[in-house]
Amino acid sequence: MNTGEDTGALRKIIDLTRLISLVILGLHFYNFCYEFFRMVGFYAALTDRILSRVFMARLFHGFFIAKIAALVFLIISLLGVKGSKDEKVKLKPLIRNFTAGLVLYFMAIAFLFVVKGPVIKTLLYIGISISGYLLMLGNGVKISRIVKDSLQTDVFNRDSESFPQEERLLENEYSVNLPAQYSHKGKIKKSWINLINMFRGLLVVGTPGAGKSYFVIRHVISQHIRKGFSMFIYDFKYDDLSRIAWNMLKDYAVNYRVRPTFWVINFDRPLHRCNPLDPKAMEDVTDATEASRTIMLGLNREWVKKQGDFFVESPINFLTSIIWYLRRYKDGIYCTLPHVIELMQAEYDQLFTLLSKQEEIKVLINPFISAWRNQAVAQLEGQIAGAKIALARLSSPQLYYVLSGNDFTLDLNNPKEPKIICVGNNPQKVQIYGAVLSLYVSRMIKLVNQKGKLKSSLIFDEFPTIYFSGMDSLIATARSNKVATTLAIQDFSQLKKDYGAEQADVITGIVGNIISGQVTGDTAKKLSETFGKTMQDRQSKSINSSDVSISKSSQLEMAIPASRISSLSSGEFVGIVADNPEEKISLKMFHCEIMNDHAAIAKEEETFEDIPTGKGASEEEIRANYERIKSEVAMIVVAEGQVEEAGEKSGGKNKKDKRKKKANGTQTVSQSLST
Repeated sequence: MNTGEDTGALRKIIDLTRLISLVILGLHFYNFCYEFFRMVGFYAALTDRILSRVFMARLFHGFFIAKIAALVFLIISLLGVKGSKDEKVKLKPLIRNFTAGLVLYFMAIAFLFVVKGPVIKTLLYIGISISGYLLMLGNGVKISRIVKDSLQTDVFNRDSESFPQEERLLENEYSVNLPAQYSHKGKIKKSWINLINMFRGLLVVGTPGAGKSYFVIRHVISQHIRKGFSMFIYDFKYDDLSRIAWNMLKDYAVNYRVRPTFWVINFDRPLHRCNPLDPKAMEDVTDATEASRTIMLGLNREWVKKQGDFFVESPINFLTSIIWYLRRYKDGIYCTLPHVIELMQAEYDQLFTLLSKQEEIKVLINPFISAWRNQAVAQLEGQIAGAKIALARLSSPQLYYVLSGNDFTLDLNNPKEPKIICVGNNPQKVQIYGAVLSLYVSRMIKLVNQKGKLKSSLIFDEFPTIYFSGMDSLIATARSNKVATTLAIQDFSQLKKDYGAEQADVITGIVGNIISGQVTGDTAKKLSETFGKTMQDRQSKSINSSDVSISKSSQLEMAIPASRISSLSSGEFVGIVADNPEEKISLKMFHCEIMNDHAAIAKEEETFEDIPTGKGASEEEIRANYERIKSEVAMIVVAEGQVEEAGEKSGGKNKKDKRKKKANGTQTVSQSLST
């Protein structure tokens, strides 16, 4: 029928074949059960004479040859049957019934030898043989109704969405290489994620538990320290990452020309001290402006979306003026954030008297002084209260102690004094600590992003918990200065909430390397669009009354759909890597499982040592430092007030002498005129 032959003729051939099978089976019964047929009178002399010659043929010798011949013709007739297709028909029960019929068909011969009565044994033999024959016939016809051709068994279309990935290990002196495996066309293959150009930025995305730190960041830390990078680590859950860095430094310190020093900023348990407002690193008032903007926006995240408003810029300018005044006062010996906070609490008349002595900040404080002189107290409080209230939250002895010391500087990639700096946060105090750590980051990046320095790696775990407005420009410009930046976030929406939509889009769009674990929603959609489309196979099935039609086609579809990104398991990652002009990578995109040697990592961590805490600072030292800062600020206010008062007295006496001299001169002139 599929070749255009006449359907009616083919059906006649099938019927004829089946009739031949029945005739052979009937002659077999008549031959071997002749005694029974004579007893019931079912015979004729003429017929017997004709059949006697037929029975002489080899076909009817023995019990099995004729039955096998009948079965062969039956099967031939079944092969030509094309029944109405039905997807509900199952193959297993049909085969089981067909087999049962086949067993009955041949096992019936046993009754000819077991049963003695000619009538009973003949009836049993013929009846059971016919029953087996009908079972084979009925189930054989139904088998032809089964839909033999089916669509792909890959329900989630994983095979079609798979694509070739980079299987070579491409390594250079700056790269991070992650071993992985991926599935392509049903086969598991080994591969590598080759981050050969980390200077174009790395963005690691994934919901909690996706494996950002365990599968990616720990390898960035270990491989970069092994290759001699100086390093800055923002450790959100101190000391998860800092502990890895400390132990890696012990193992690979010999790879550095100058052994790096290891420093930790931790406010809960002060270990080392560092002044982020180091006067040596503040060259002009713009540095003070940058520092004040960073810390104020870090303390008030909602201000990020309101930059330019009067009541946002006023507190920033006020804080800038105080920072720069302390920078200029006695060459900056009191230029620390704790001194800034305490000086801000001074009375307005005393404070404005001090600040007005610095020519560079008169423009900044002029609106405040005007409001004070015009007795616009409500306006003045609105301008300054934002800064005073926010910074008052930082008035803590532990914070003051860490922020007022000078154990080390933030130029971590200084060739003469390389450093590995770890700053720890506390998830329970994110809003307070995050603002101060943002200031550290802001000042550090200004010192790091310079020419002629060592290669450095900046790692930010849970990046949205701190605020740094220049991250996009850092990634854009730091490549030539060999600064590798790694940002770990949970979701793009988290970044938009804390940084604003525009800056978040710039940060996520400017990075060259992206590694993403499980994410959902708009983040998954955006990543899917970033990865683009691949050519994928598609199939469709059509069933009619007599046949099944399968059509296949190829079309462009999303290489990694958003639904696939939303259902990734821990350790599974998708992403794209950047390459170099001299090191091209044709297969940049990947969807794989990073292969960590869990046993080796666990064994390695058992040998890890805790970060040395040394003697540490006692409660008495921390409290004494707190009181000292307060007394120093009070001394500044009193000393400058006395100078001002002395100046006013001196100025008043000079004015009085001038008035007296002028009066005497006038009297002399009058006497002269009279004379």
